[in-house]
Amino acid sequence: MEKIRFETDNGTGEYYVLESTTLSGNTYILVAESPDEDCEALILREEPSADDETALYSEIEDDVELDAVAEIFEKLLEDTQIQKDGG
Repeated sequence: MEKIRFETDNGTGEYYVLESTTLSGNTYILVAESPDEDCEALILREEPSADDETALYSEIEDDVELDAVAEIFEKLLEDTQIQKDGG
């Protein structure tokens, strides 16, 4: 399982890439701090980058887009259920 490093406004963190997919021309990744089950995860959308060496990712703010991508990841990972914060 691939582990990638993210640089954010709050510092640097490393996450495991659990799965990736493409929907409507956008690339999405499902990442978590641990490869173990029952952990918090993030669904991120890849954004255009000025160079080919650095990938930029952002959290999805649109609920419809997030629900659609979460449904795809649940199907890809079969025994995984994705719940949004507060749900």
